[in-house]
Amino acid sequence: MKKIFFFSDVHLGLHDTAREKEKEQRLLSFLSHVEKNAEQLFIMGDLFDYWFEYKNVIPRGYHHVISKLAALVEQGISVHYIAGNHDYWLKDFFPNDLGIPVYKDPFGMVLHGKKFYFHHGDGLALNDTGYRILKKILRSRISIFLYSLLHPDWTAPIAHGSSKTSRHYTGNKDFGETDGMVQFAEKKIAEGYEIVIMGHRHKPLEHKTNNGVYLNLGDWISYNTYAEFDGKKIELKEWKNTVSAAVIPKKQAVSRSKRAPSKRKK
Repeated sequence: MKKIFFFSDVHLGLHDTAREKEKEQRLLSFLSHVEKNAEQLFIMGDLFDYWFEYKNVIPRGYHHVISKLAALVEQGISVHYIAGNHDYWLKDFFPNDLGIPVYKDPFGMVLHGKKFYFHHGDGLALNDTGYRILKKILRSRISIFLYSLLHPDWTAPIAHGSSKTSRHYTGNKDFGETDGMVQFAEKKIAEGYEIVIMGHRHKPLEHKTNNGVYLNLGDWISYNTYAEFDGKKIELKEWKNTVSAAVIPKKQAVSRSKRAPSKRKK
């Protein structure tokens, strides 16, 4: 049977031109694999490092990936987009022009009899009140309207600068010993969900608890990881830029007691 794929945190547009081209080609090869083997695809947020839609303008530089996603939909593959904290300002381009629904809030869904819960993962750190306040401000209609009054050539540098500041802040902040994302996932599993999937953290994780499993999808900056569901089991895998994908060895998966390696061979 056809499979369901999940990936997150590609952050297209983050790096210099050469590195972005390599990342784009890697992602396109993965999407070609999806095209041949999938019935559905879930983009779990932050496909772009910055995305803001004006009424008649969308960010340039992503046409190859956007065209490939459109091709998936034309092939009859259902593509879903869960907005992340870097690309929250998706409006009607994806649903109206590409046929890809956009979800701005976490939600549950039944897939082949399994109860899934989807959340990008931002705002779940236990001692990150500052971000939760900032999130409400950035996502308010007033803030989005005021930002839209600026010319696109001005807003892009502002957004990329803000992104770097945010990444520096997150990378150096002590979030405490308790992982709020794991705690949240365990709560959803206790409520009856069997599989909880998130991104945002940029570190692949498989965490089994009670009768369910929480997967963090990692990213496509350091890990090139994704999840694959065959209707019965779900696996966390690594894309190796070939037609097939290799399962991540258990010793490399992040656990609550062992952190992922900081670098991986390409």
